[in-house]
Amino acid sequence: MGWRFKGNEKKYVTKILDNDFSFKKNSMNERLEKLFSKVHKQKYAITCNSGTATLHSILNSFGVGHGDEVIIPSLTVAMCGFVVWQCGAVPVYADVNPKTFLIEPNDIEKKITKKTKAIMAVHIYGLMADMEKIMAIAKKNNLFVVEDCAQCYLATDNKGRIAGTIGDAASWSFEHTKHLSTGDGGIVTTSNKNLATKIRKFAGVGFKNITAERGKKRIDKDKFQNPNWIRHDMFAYNYRMPEICAAVGLAQTEKIKFFIKKRIEAGLAFLLAIKKLNSDLIIPQETPKDYKHSYYTFACTFNGDKYGIKWQKFRKKFMEYGGDGIYAAWKTVNQEIPFLKARKNGLYSGKMKLSNSYGWGETPNAIKTQKKIMQFTTNQKNKKEINKQINALIKTINYFIKKN
Repeated sequence: MGWRFKGNEKKYVTKILDNDFSFKKNSMNERLEKLFSKVHKQKYAITCNSGTATLHSILNSFGVGHGDEVIIPSLTVAMCGFVVWQCGAVPVYADVNPKTFLIEPNDIEKKITKKTKAIMAVHIYGLMADMEKIMAIAKKNNLFVVEDCAQCYLATDNKGRIAGTIGDAASWSFEHTKHLSTGDGGIVTTSNKNLATKIRKFAGVGFKNITAERGKKRIDKDKFQNPNWIRHDMFAYNYRMPEICAAVGLAQTEKIKFFIKKRIEAGLAFLLAIKKLNSDLIIPQETPKDYKHSYYTFACTFNGDKYGIKWQKFRKKFMEYGGDGIYAAWKTVNQEIPFLKARKNGLYSGKMKLSNSYGWGETPNAIKTQKKIMQFTTNQKNKKEINKQINALIKTINYFIKKN
């Protein structure tokens, strides 16, 4: 069994199998939700089968639909755009800060129209976006805010607020590379009862007896086991998390501080090494003063153009010295093929067209920055493995410094 799963994961999965997947109370999903909401000091948590399902469910709870616009950063995964489409709305792309790689509040304001319904603040690589400014913009324009924390567990801003506790609702991913993993899965938190009810029902096949607190409120069997009983009262999806995944997620959440501490340890080791080398070949993602980074990955700007060094050549040399692969950033959403086709055809949700004067949301900083980003892994199990990555980086930078 892998080192990440040596807590109560096996014990909880075995309990499910021993009970034939049947729990009269305190199912694994319920236990995971209760613990996760407690950790984040939110009233409600709702498990889902993916981090994409969580975002879709949240936007639906906001009432996002045909004719609406949702502002998202262009430097993020395509799924952030897909879920806007799935609601029948239009994703409008905001630019990012080239130093932090995060959505730029000033550009959000420029992209707001009468059709704007919500803002999606994506906290990438383990660093929080400027929620103070984003929430002020949202309040001024009467907009909903969803925080995408897929890569950002327990990071904090300069006020000590935890990622995912500031907007109207927040989403986390439990995909296998994340700080916590269930193989695949996701979870939502909110302190708004109305939103929680809508999210849970939308993700839970629309059972009419679902509440904010529970996936299926127990009712009189004489009612439920009756041919005249109406089960569903809304259109919905089956986004529910399987019990086995929830069992793993519960055990992982019990160790959340342990996992975050290890990622931070690796991130700070990279940061110290680069500082000692005193080279601008690799420029770390800028962490604003008094913010706490949770280092899903150690992200940097590769400044190889200054020295005539190719991105791929640096990566190859790093791996030759024993480093893991270096990951590139995703193509910006507005450069992905489905979104390019939609722009070319001028179509979203039938014949609806984007109305504002900023077109589809031009994002020059994001497009330029995306090509330069390098992501180093931070999921090492011990200092020995961390040092292996650090030594590979030191050797690689020294190699190119001497050569140039």
